[in-house]
Amino acid sequence: MNKKLLSERDICTKFITPALESAGWDKQLQILEEVSFTDGKIYVRGKITARGAKKRADYILYYKPNIPIAIIEAKDNNHSVRAGIQQGLDYDRILDIPCVFSSNGDGFLFHDRTASDSNIETEIALDEFPSPERLWEIYKKYKSIATPEAEKIAAQAYFFDGTNRKPRYYQQIAVNRTVEAIANGQNRILLVMATGTGKTYTAFQIIHRLWKSGAKKRILFLADRNALIDQTRRGDFKYFKDKMTVVKHRQIDKSFEIYLALYQGLSGADEAANAYKQFTKDFFDLIVIDECHRGSAKDDSNWREILKYFSNATHIGLTATPKETNEASNTEYFGEPVYTYSLRQGIDDGFLAPYRVIRIALNIDAEGWRPEQGKTDKKGNEVEDRIYNRKDFDKNLVIDERTDTVALKLTEFLKGYDRFAKTIVFCVDIDHAERMRTALAKLNADVVAENYKYIMQIKGDNDEGKRELDNFINPEEKYPVIATTSELMTTGVDAQTCKVIVLDSNINSMTKFKQIIGRGTRINEEYDKRYFTILDFRNATDLFADPAFDGDPIRIKPVSEDTDLTNIIEEEENEQNEPIIDIETGEEIILDPPLTPPTIPPGGPFTPPPPREKVYVNGVDVSVLISRELHFDNQGRPITTSLKDHTKAIIKGQYASLSVFLNKWQSTDRKEAIIAELAEQGILVEALYEAVDKQVDLFDLICHIAYDQPPLTRKERADNVKKRNYFTKYGEQAKQVLEALLDKYADEGIENIENIKILTVPPLNEFGSATEIIKSFGSREAYNNAIKEL
Repeated sequence: MNKKLLSERDICTKFITPALESAGWDKQLQILEEVSFTDGKIYVRGKITARGAKKRADYILYYKPNIPIAIIEAKDNNHSVRAGIQQGLDYDRILDIPCVFSSNGDGFLFHDRTASDSNIETEIALDEFPSPERLWEIYKKYKSIATPEAEKIAAQAYFFDGTNRKPRYYQQIAVNRTVEAIANGQNRILLVMATGTGKTYTAFQIIHRLWKSGAKKRILFLADRNALIDQTRRGDFKYFKDKMTVVKHRQIDKSFEIYLALYQGLSGADEAANAYKQFTKDFFDLIVIDECHRGSAKDDSNWREILKYFSNATHIGLTATPKETNEASNTEYFGEPVYTYSLRQGIDDGFLAPYRVIRIALNIDAEGWRPEQGKTDKKGNEVEDRIYNRKDFDKNLVIDERTDTVALKLTEFLKGYDRFAKTIVFCVDIDHAERMRTALAKLNADVVAENYKYIMQIKGDNDEGKRELDNFINPEEKYPVIATTSELMTTGVDAQTCKVIVLDSNINSMTKFKQIIGRGTRINEEYDKRYFTILDFRNATDLFADPAFDGDPIRIKPVSEDTDLTNIIEEEENEQNEPIIDIETGEEIILDPPLTPPTIPPGGPFTPPPPREKVYVNGVDVSVLISRELHFDNQGRPITTSLKDHTKAIIKGQYASLSVFLNKWQSTDRKEAIIAELAEQGILVEALYEAVDKQVDLFDLICHIAYDQPPLTRKERADNVKKRNYFTKYGEQAKQVLEALLDKYADEGIENIENIKILTVPPLNEFGSATEIIKSFGSREAYNNAIKEL
């Protein structure tokens, strides 16, 4: 047998797999071949979406299901035994695996991340591949699993429900690292996972493994919203069945093993309301705190009181947005995250939906508004003469025309996009949400007449609105379509089919911004949800450019003499009464006037001043100054240069000169491959077409933008071909097919004519079936050559 003639797959089948089986690996349970561990990034081109390539390993070896311990990258025998090692190392760092192998069928190169420098890579023969037990020993060393008790916990099987569902690779890592950390005696653990990446399912697998291994016998799952508890109980935790209970009405039954509870349901303002004290301090072995950024970060929070009482238990904090300020810190309590899976990673892997951002600047937002002399509000009172800006609107001052303009632009967008795309409008407060619902209802009277639930206000003090929340997040329910809200939907709401998020609220907190963006990041391909659109009326999406948006949490917030302290106070949720510390001096900054009300003076109660009333005005000229789409590079960062300059830099990074590009274009059989390659680099083809504003092909688009060549339209190129008598060498039917394909090219571009399926659509299908059309060229090869020449 000549190995040089075998394909890579043949090398796997005939040499690598037999070597693994000879070493004791179970083909059914421990060897997975051609494993795709990402879904492929979703690229958005206008309304069209396409998936990028999945990350795929040739082999992943498992000690037990979902506990991967080795990766193998294979090459055909025309490559060296070392040829696959770099790709394997790229994947092993993503997958958190210590052992990497490369093979060409002659033997293996073994990279051991636990070995000393001199032994980190060794070549071994085909019949020397290590056994599962040998690689498990390396894995234990890599994970610092040193005792039989720790090994028992770390090797505990995952829960399997009998379906095809299994953890994604990052969920595996989160579960394994958490369980292994607890096996090694760590009692405070933080997991950071972007919204929409399955924190609850991850928590279930962690709890189930610890519970089944006997490491943790009684477990408390804490959340702060009824919706979160209900979703958890009915969803991933349902397999605990009669071992699980939900704590309600402060009634405690100590006969269960898994407890779900609201922290508000366990604690209260007085001692009698502290239901958690009905348990002994050592009752729970494990406490999982969902959305831990909301409470446990602060020393004086109710959550912290519960955690302090059960301090002997292991505490696991789950959050998409760890809170790090001078006064509140998740990492100070839990320690550094054992694993972080970010929004950017989720989008790059294709597990989370990418976003389009459309910024809409209103004249009064950009320029400010000053009332003319004698201007009165809707009550007839004179409006204070000063310049009002974006921070005032809908908080201190309400301008009817501004609300109407925002509602109009959203309505226009939905009419051009999808009238029934699930949409959340984030408003300043409840009053603003009410007025926005009314304005939208007037502009959408036709669909509201069909069903008044087309637009619903979903807010904390409205029972009907809260009932409709379940309908909004249910993909099978058509109504409500548009939800206006202020706070209720910022977190803990699994809105799988939300396609539009409208930001008409001043969002200064990064934590809140991440949570709001998280409402749109779910993918639901069954309901055509692959990306979402953000309509930003308040420049809130400036936060995308902040390194903290998808970077490491920053604890220190610098304060200088130029810092607007009022803004800082507004940035922190629920922290208005906490001191502000100057990091240069370490001293408390005293605000004048103070933010907290004065203490009660001796001799009588203090009467706080009445809250500042909103001023309502109308008759103001409000218009749209500019509406534009923001674009992001392939790292998720906003593009600050012009789209053309950004694209030119990427193309020239790939193809240094026009001749290099031309050689690549001419030598590539399918031009679609180059288009996909450029998309992987972050080139936004559709946006560029709009910028050039001509019906040009991608070839001309690239030559024009990167190399300053004058572009020809597709129609001009097609007409040039027709002038050359190019078709005369073909028979009549083949000639008609090529002319029709040329017309298709002029209309739709090169990608479509390269696809054989084009022969099944009008007018091509009028020439016969695809088989009959190809036969008119003589053979499939002759047809392909004709297309290539065309």
